[in-house]
Amino acid sequence: MELDLELRRQLQLSGYDQDGFAERYDVHRPRPPAALLELLPALAGGRPRLVVDVGCGTGLSTRFWATASDAVIGIEPSESMRRVAAAATRARNVSYRAGSSYATGLEDGAADVVTCSQSLQWMQPEPTFAELARILRPEGVFAAYQYERLQTPLWEPDAAFRRVHVRVRDVGTELGVRQERPRWPLSVDRFEESGYFTDVRELFLHSVEQGDGDRLIGFALSEGSTTTLLERGVSEADLGLDDLREVAGRLPGAVPWWLSYRLIVGRRAS
Repeated sequence: MELDLELRRQLQLSGYDQDGFAERYDVHRPRPPAALLELLPALAGGRPRLVVDVGCGTGLSTRFWATASDAVIGIEPSESMRRVAAAATRARNVSYRAGSSYATGLEDGAADVVTCSQSLQWMQPEPTFAELARILRPEGVFAAYQYERLQTPLWEPDAAFRRVHVRVRDVGTELGVRQERPRWPLSVDRFEESGYFTDVRELFLHSVEQGDGDRLIGFALSEGSTTTLLERGVSEADLGLDDLREVAGRLPGAVPWWLSYRLIVGRRAS
């Protein structure tokens, strides 16, 4: 019960359950790096029978696995996120369930691969690692990864995008607006100290996508901290969004987005 209350509090502070947020998130957020579809099955010993994506949000990181696994299950506590995930998914081998990293509702040893995309930093380590190890088969693979950096071939939009992040942080602090921040950042030490995983590795992966001005603005507005401040009456000018819109409007259509990701991967101890 205490963990359920903590989870509800995090969702309220995140801004992720605001009207329209999940739809915007699904359209504008970066996709997982394709290299994962080669790396993780190889580490797991072959094509997975089941991949479980915990904290799956709108299913960007879940339906990603549709062609690379026999079955995929996304676990997500937010009803609005699950609703968008289900609407965006066509593959019949992909499904979604209400649950959390503390209580997935899955059977012991059911999964060959468990992933957490942009989500592990919100989860209490001890109950999370225990639950994810429980649903993994021995020597199954657990991988947690997160987006780290966006770079376009143009300096000006990058600078404007990063200024928005700084202004959101500073204005939130000035107003005393409580915005949920990652409480347990990704850490090799946490993986190893849990006692559930061996052969823990930290890697950096990269991918390239296309993004135009509208997507750059949408990406900025897919941050819960940004939309929370806007809901509180803070103006776009105060957050630098007006400047970002002006710069984004001058982009010559879609340009490459070079994206970097940090990945921590380990093997379930026998």
